[in-house]
Amino acid sequence: MALLVTGLLLGLANFMVVLDITIANVAVPHIAGGLAVSPSQGTWVITSYAVAEAITVPLSGWLAQRFGAVKVFVFGLVGFGVFSILCGLAPTFGILVFARVLQGLCGGPIMPMSQTLLLQIFPKEKAPQALGLWSMTTVVGPIAGPILGGTISDSIGWHWIFFINIPVAFGVAFLAYRALIKHQGATRRVPVDYVGLGLLILWVGSLQIMLDKGKELDWFASSTIIVLAIVAAVGFAAFLIWELTAQNPIVNLRVFRHRGFSIGVTTLSLTFGAFFASVVLLPLWLQTNMGYTATSAGYAAAFQGVLAVVMSPIVASQVARRDPRALVSFGVFWMAGVAIWRGHFATNADFMTIALPQLALGFAMPFFFIPTQTIALGAVDEEETAAAAGVANFLRVVAGAFATSIMTTAWENGASAKRADLVGALNQPQAALDGMTGQGFSPSQALGQLEGLVQTQAVMLSTNQMFLATAGVFAIAATTIWLAPRPKRAAGSGGGH
Repeated sequence: MALLVTGLLLGLANFMVVLDITIANVAVPHIAGGLAVSPSQGTWVITSYAVAEAITVPLSGWLAQRFGAVKVFVFGLVGFGVFSILCGLAPTFGILVFARVLQGLCGGPIMPMSQTLLLQIFPKEKAPQALGLWSMTTVVGPIAGPILGGTISDSIGWHWIFFINIPVAFGVAFLAYRALIKHQGATRRVPVDYVGLGLLILWVGSLQIMLDKGKELDWFASSTIIVLAIVAAVGFAAFLIWELTAQNPIVNLRVFRHRGFSIGVTTLSLTFGAFFASVVLLPLWLQTNMGYTATSAGYAAAFQGVLAVVMSPIVASQVARRDPRALVSFGVFWMAGVAIWRGHFATNADFMTIALPQLALGFAMPFFFIPTQTIALGAVDEEETAAAAGVANFLRVVAGAFATSIMTTAWENGASAKRADLVGALNQPQAALDGMTGQGFSPSQALGQLEGLVQTQAVMLSTNQMFLATAGVFAIAATTIWLAPRPKRAAGSGGGH
């Protein structure tokens, strides 16, 4: 019984970290409105957290060896709770983004440490069931996140999407420490690649800031954007050279010599980037242009998790029996089909018209997530599994953050361009205005009505364009996976994040 309770505590910690990404998605318009920034700037709350989390992933193994998995896990939870308080109390958008970065740095090690500890405390014969329990928290998070985020934002305010972490973080930290400290293994001083870590933060941070601030600063017309681009490019080149020659690299790039791993993580990054960006875009569009409350948008978005829960154990049972490349290709092509479906939305779409593609998308998600890990990690040597898992998960999270920034910028630019096209194509606008004034509208009201109609249609066209673009990315990823050889062994247990 004690073992089961400890397993549930580890699962709850994992659930909280997964929840904290999806819970913020539907709250972006509330946060943006409350702190006086645009909705696209509001997405920095998501991307800043994701990038900070990604940077700590390669450090997880070193932290566990140096300080012990239990202490790293507990410290991560306490830090997560403290910075959740700071997020909820943030008086300005800048402080909120700063707090989210710190929250992400603390949250990054929680997921891999929770899996490591789970495998340590459960007997080997019970490890699959324990990992199944752990994995379910990862799948349920995307269902609960949008619903909780929407309901809390509408009912008591966006600050509480962060405050609800506090009792969970501190409670689990206290109980887990008491239950797990006896499992704390020996620690040892291991060298850390400070130069590689610094270069990693430099190029990833510069590129993310460039993508987030690009539209606001008019891209390469701004000297700031030019400097950020140069720093990102030079930093990335220096990072590659250093990591390939360092004795103890922070990111083991040598795993890319395995074709299966290289193709697997390429497919993973392309698919997850397109998937995550569209997950952020959907509630943003529903709330800013379709009149949805955060709660309604949350319920619509949550449909994607329903079939994901149902299909996960089914797909997991098929990975060993069938060619995982076929499973990935099928799943990602299915996602492309759903993206094309969503690319034909209209402004009169009702709730079920929005929700049904989400439901269909959930069916495909396990076909992508589970076999891709098998292909990528099954291609590397066994002793490289942990390092390969760290690289794969780093690239996945960073791809999601970068793609979100690119898509929200392209969405706003596309809406502006479509609006200009529609204004130029209006047929006798003056006659339409005269007709509305004849019905009792004032001239300013009539102009406002016409302006609102054009803007709504422009945003709708841009939204459809974004969904169709993701369909193209999905199709490329579904085809690319066939360049990987069929894995000769099952993946090890290193892919926890």
